[in-house]
Amino acid sequence: MDKTLGYLREILSNYTDEHIEGRQLYRKLLEGHYASEGAFVRDLNQKESHFLNKILPTEISYAKEEQDEKRAYQLNEVYELLF
Repeated sequence: MDKTLGYLREILSNYTDEHIEGRQLYRKLLEGHYASEGAFVRDLNQKESHFLNKILPTEISYAKEEQDEKRAYQLNEVYELLF
């Protein structure tokens, strides 16, 4: 799995209990064999895109606070593809 998608899967695991969209996206990442984050983003429906658009800024900020610039960069890559 692409490293960026691995980071995304990790953060989505935090949203599987209380958010249906988080659970669906997490399952999609587990079951799908995406070659890149671009392939994954192209496979999203509008509701899934909206959910990621909502959570990624918070997760990117958290990664920066933890001085995990690599994670912040990788998550930002996905965030930019949503537009």
